Amino acid sequence: MYGSIRECSFADIIISIRYWVIHSIIIPSLFIAGWLFVNIGLAYDVFGSSHPNEYFIESRQGIPLITGRFDSLEQLNEFSRR
Repeated sequence: MYGSIRECSFADIIISIRYWVIHSIIIPSLFIAGWLFVNIGLAYDVFGSSHPNEYFIESRQGIPLITGRFDSLEQLNEFSRR
């Protein structure tokens, strides 16, 4: 049954020139795409987190710490208004 539907062993794939040509393009492209995704800030926008320069702005230099258990929603609203 081996070879009837173009099955290749793992060793045949690894030593194939086609495998290395494809992967020498795809793997660096994935790293570059991931670096750009984070570097231009798109990752922060997509996942809804703050950009690193927005954590401590001029009007709020302290850590937004929630201290109350029952009024936490009010504290969150207060932090977001500042």
